[in-house]
Amino acid sequence: MAETALVVDNVSVRYRLTEEKVDNLKEYVIRFIKRDLKYKEFLALDGVSFTVNKGERLAVMGKNGAGKSTLMKVIAGVLKATEGKTEHVGNIVPLLELGAGFDMQYTGEENIWLYGAMLGYPRDFIAEKFNEIVEFADLGNFIRVPVKNYSSGMRARLGFAIATIVEPDILILDEVLSVGDASFKKKCEKKIMSMFDKETTVLFVSHSETQVKKLCTRGILLDKGRIAFEGTAEEVADKYIEINNA
Repeated sequence: MAETALVVDNVSVRYRLTEEKVDNLKEYVIRFIKRDLKYKEFLALDGVSFTVNKGERLAVMGKNGAGKSTLMKVIAGVLKATEGKTEHVGNIVPLLELGAGFDMQYTGEENIWLYGAMLGYPRDFIAEKFNEIVEFADLGNFIRVPVKNYSSGMRARLGFAIATIVEPDILILDEVLSVGDASFKKKCEKKIMSMFDKETTVLFVSHSETQVKKLCTRGILLDKGRIAFEGTAEEVADKYIEINNA
């Protein structure tokens, strides 16, 4: 029998949005005390349930606003579900927004230590892998330049190099391969494929049907916070194309 790596059980995320614009904190507090704040509820996720087995590569597709990134944040533990729960076996490495934890005033070298610490890597582990990270990022002398001077592609390269230095049990990729140049994307794909050989479980969020068909084994299609369709990676990618062309 296949070993279960992840269970998502009836997960919902509900936001309360104010109906009127509140321009400052003082006005917000006054209205809150007077109970004069009017809200409308928005369901970002609505009763989402699925199971992923160890070594599977699950594509998560859907239009913008369908709930893909919200779902990944709940699974990664960044966001708490309003209802439902998730359970997983092993460690999770989420690549939700590459370089989001960088300090723009620090150099690339300094951010390796900072970002690595934020991801929970021990200091001796970072020291051991430091040269490997620098080599993979391939930033040349820019590694000693403040990150504020980097392009978005350069930040993505450094973020990817740091985040993927470990061998996670579950890897979350949220639009990671949509940034950077063709050479970087090819390098990232090669790195990810090497993880597949080690039975890493992958959740892959993408709008690219080509990448989904190439990298994934099965998939789900989200629409307005619900699972609208699930099947093989090819079936889900084709369904996504069909919906977009409708």
